[in-house]
Amino acid sequence: MNALQEIANMMNETEKKAFIHYLSKKNKRKDTGNIELFNSLKTDDINITKNIIKDKKSTDAYHALRKRLYDNMIDFMANRSFENDTSQENAILRLIVVSRLFFEHKLTKTAFKCLAKAEEIALSIEHFSLLNEIYLTQIQFAHFNLSEPIEKIIQKFKSNKKKLEYEEQLNLGYAVLRRELAAIYHEGRIVDFQALIKSTIETNGISLKQGLTFKSLYQILFIANEYASINNNYALIQPFVLKSYRFISRKNDLTDRHLYYHIYILYFIANFYFRNGQFTESLSYLDLMFTELQKQSGKYYQRFCLRYFLLLAFNENYLGHSQKAIEIAEKALSSNKKADPNDSNDIRLMLIVFYIQQNAGRNAVKEMAKLNHTDNWYEKKMGMDWTIKKCLVEILLHAQQENIELALSRIKSFKRRYKKYLLTVDEERVVQYLLFAEQYVMKPEIIQTQKFQKEIEDFIISAQNGPKDIFIMSFLSWLVAKVRRKTIYETTLNLLTTYFPGTHSS
Repeated sequence: MNALQEIANMMNETEKKAFIHYLSKKNKRKDTGNIELFNSLKTDDINITKNIIKDKKSTDAYHALRKRLYDNMIDFMANRSFENDTSQENAILRLIVVSRLFFEHKLTKTAFKCLAKAEEIALSIEHFSLLNEIYLTQIQFAHFNLSEPIEKIIQKFKSNKKKLEYEEQLNLGYAVLRRELAAIYHEGRIVDFQALIKSTIETNGISLKQGLTFKSLYQILFIANEYASINNNYALIQPFVLKSYRFISRKNDLTDRHLYYHIYILYFIANFYFRNGQFTESLSYLDLMFTELQKQSGKYYQRFCLRYFLLLAFNENYLGHSQKAIEIAEKALSSNKKADPNDSNDIRLMLIVFYIQQNAGRNAVKEMAKLNHTDNWYEKKMGMDWTIKKCLVEILLHAQQENIELALSRIKSFKRRYKKYLLTVDEERVVQYLLFAEQYVMKPEIIQTQKFQKEIEDFIISAQNGPKDIFIMSFLSWLVAKVRRKTIYETTLNLLTTYFPGTHSS
């Protein structure tokens, strides 16, 4: 899809009509062709495009028309965004700009009132960079207000400057770590992430003892959450989670800017408790998250709803409410067809696992068919870890459906593509797990031999003694169910009680 089409797809019908009106007002000639070209994007009509090219003297003229239309679309969307932006950041910017205009026209009293109002809003949302601009403007025009001690303004400026510098250092560290995470997930880069976190914190002078803001807490929790995911050990980040809880429990009357980070933080905490098998605690934070999603007329609902439904369905499933979990997942997919594809893929893969656990192979096959891109495509879009899980689920599904040739083919391609990587990142247990699955697929009767059963039981015990993660446990349940001749879902719930002591399902 080209850039013109991508921008056009962002526009709703009202915006498309407004853009055509915008073009018609700008056009000085009737044969410009830009409206006709834009309409071809809406209808995806190749013939219109051919006619436009035919009417031009050369292909170069057509590309020049595309370039002008592209520039106009960017200008229109920029102006539209600014006009429709009712955020507090935009309100502060407008007040700063208008205050400077008032200063130029000697309306000093009104100008200072605008800056005072801007400062009040900026303080409420902890926007240190805009506060920096406000204080600099107040200092610049301090000679117009001799009743206000300039030392007081300078002190506020210096205090805010320290907070701004810390935020900038944290932003730099966050950017470095996110970039490395992207390389780990999408390129399979081998990185000692614990050492990288330590060096990044030291290099950028980041201290977790500094005063937390919603944004800084979000950044810290994001990195901590990803670190736990890479290590399949969410117990590692418990101190961060407890600190997060103490921080947000003291906050009331959240602003628009806070709300976005607050929802994310609640999601991270709920995810932490879920991955540790603490489902009741996870659900309590999901309840808080859902309440926040309703605020400000549901401004962030569409952005976060699939993540909410993902965790909600997971928790319900492992609490023993399998049918409820399946209904949540199915409804989430059917009701949010235009949602972020990454979030939809997460829910679809989860739903496939639920179907496999319930031996609903036909439904699982139907949903798996919708994940029809190549492994390489999923690695780039969803990440290496997600793609490996998806391949393993697909292998188990083929094995369960007795599609022996397909299962062996996928096992072969999996080993060729991921075995070296998994061994490099110390995930030998995945390779060993695949070996057990392959032996079972090639010779199902092997499951009845004492030797194979003991090997599986020993493998389960060693896995339980290592880092605990519910997704690992779910894969193990498939093997254990074969050995113990129980249903997968029943085995999963039984294994929970030994894998996560204190966990119980209803």
